[in-house]
Amino acid sequence: MVNPYRGREARAFWSGAVADRHCTAMTDLWDPIALSRHDRIATAGSCFAQHIGNALARRGADFLDCEPAPPVFASSDEARRFGYGLFSCRYGNIYTARQMRQLVEEAYGHRRPNEAIWTRDGRFFDALRPAVDPAGHASADTVVRARQLHLAAVRTMLETMDLLVFTLGLTECWQSLIDGTVYPTAPGTLAGAFDPALHAFRNLRHADVLEDMEALIALIRAVNPRARILLTVSPVPLVATASGGHVLPATVRSKSVLRAVAGELADGHDHVAYFPSYEIITAHPARGMFFDPDLRTVNALGVEQVMAQFFSGSLAQAFAPADAQAPMPEAICDEDRVAETL
Repeated sequence: MVNPYRGREARAFWSGAVADRHCTAMTDLWDPIALSRHDRIATAGSCFAQHIGNALARRGADFLDCEPAPPVFASSDEARRFGYGLFSCRYGNIYTARQMRQLVEEAYGHRRPNEAIWTRDGRFFDALRPAVDPAGHASADTVVRARQLHLAAVRTMLETMDLLVFTLGLTECWQSLIDGTVYPTAPGTLAGAFDPALHAFRNLRHADVLEDMEALIALIRAVNPRARILLTVSPVPLVATASGGHVLPATVRSKSVLRAVAGELADGHDHVAYFPSYEIITAHPARGMFFDPDLRTVNALGVEQVMAQFFSGSLAQAFAPADAQAPMPEAICDEDRVAETL
């Protein structure tokens, strides 16, 4: 009998593609995008995006660093602690689609946050990236000047990149009730002060995230028509939830929304693709082996497995590792710093 499943490749069937293989031996999990060493690659998003950026850089990719560290830092580790070299610009972790959309809108003068500066212990912080300067600034004017330089770097990145790797991290966020500005951390954790008259919790829905991502893609393509976008979903669970429920279903809810949106965008745009880092780490065939004992931190084996899948097919040849044994830097996550204050 003729049926639409006959003749399909082996990876389409659970029995041969998953059940009969160890999770580290699964192949063909994605169709690698066309990418060369001449393509200028930018990264943004949650902390897991740092792993992809680091792997690309050490394999000889043209990784954009539009906001490099000044020579005052004694080491790259010290520079990373201040937000340099983590992503293509010094924006720190961008956990939500809304935050990324608003950053691009601000960079091109389409919006201006009402509450852009927070204070703590007499020091001043950029409310939209409070973690990048752990000690803060001596004055509000210094924060403003630093942000102007930052936004200029963001414009350079957007206008010169060939590919943006954007990792979706969360749906939960805190926003201003004045103008809807979304913050990367809750006011009062790293800096600032929470005021229920000014700030509110928001758990973005599927329609919200899809709208934000469609707007973001349109903004990017307006300034750079050749730009492509590669979406991933962070496998790192929420460190805490403000939803009022248990953190486990809150995590699954958040990641499910993000995964659904990423899939729809990849299906609906020729210049948008999806890479399944989330599935590689969290799907049950892995049996949790890619997490540390805290069941939240992705271990070195997990990162290695994700990178092995990413650099498969045509990308294995285009990006042969020059120093495959070099240790990967640990990802720096704002959520971990926030957790210390909870």
